Amino acid sequence: MSVTAPATPSAPSPVRAMDQFATFRAVLSRDLFVTGRELVGFLLQVFIQPLFMLLIFGKVLGDLGYASDDFTNVLLPGVIALNAFLIGLENTALPMVMDFSFTREIEDRLLSPMAIPLVALEKIVFGGIRGLIAGVVLIPVGMLMLDVTWPWAVVFKVIGVLAVGALVGAAVGLTFGTLVPTQHIQIMFTVVMTPLMFTGATQFPLLGLDSLRWYQVICSLNPLTYVSEATRSLVGPSGVESVPLWLDMLVLAGVFVVFTAIGIRGFMRRAMD
Repeated sequence: MSVTAPATPSAPSPVRAMDQFATFRAVLSRDLFVTGRELVGFLLQVFIQPLFMLLIFGKVLGDLGYASDDFTNVLLPGVIALNAFLIGLENTALPMVMDFSFTREIEDRLLSPMAIPLVALEKIVFGGIRGLIAGVVLIPVGMLMLDVTWPWAVVFKVIGVLAVGALVGAAVGLTFGTLVPTQHIQIMFTVVMTPLMFTGATQFPLLGLDSLRWYQVICSLNPLTYVSEATRSLVGPSGVESVPLWLDMLVLAGVFVVFTAIGIRGFMRRAMD
């Protein structure tokens, strides 16, 4: 009796790949549409914290003579980078926790004609888009508040940096949202977010910490630092030395790849539970 050799699995057809891309785009469009319906809440999330930071550290302290004009030029790019990174992180981690615990909306995504890693990747892209919006809308407001001007050509480069920073923040958020147990997510944000904010070089240049080497080392381990430094390298004061832009982008690319891989693995593990 002859034995038929098992057929070699064929590669996914272009049609199926196109179907998955169409599903990916439809899911992303739906999430963006929901953002439009929740616009007021989203704008409050975007503006409240950074506006108070700019008001106190940039405007009030400047008017009182405790901060120079150079400091406002150091502060603004850092706060904008902070906003893009954190909004990307929060808008990926928190919805992920709710999807897997309360609403179970993730089950609808998993049943869609789209590979599970693409479902996780859509979460990163969506969080990155919200983070980018958060950073971009803060640019004109911050410039107006602190009386700072940037050339238009540089603004477009800043937007590119913010896009990368928001995606990195979203990748970190995916990792947190899938690896941290639901009952510990609030503790995680309390323990992690504050150190993340104040070791991200948002209010000072990393290379200016030479006299505080131990703190400089801590800040260099924070991916937010490289978003702040990349933004500051484009628009910061000429007398302030920043980490070179190419090095910032290299570090952020590595962080994005590592956290995306960890986050997708954690997402698949949660999805299979």
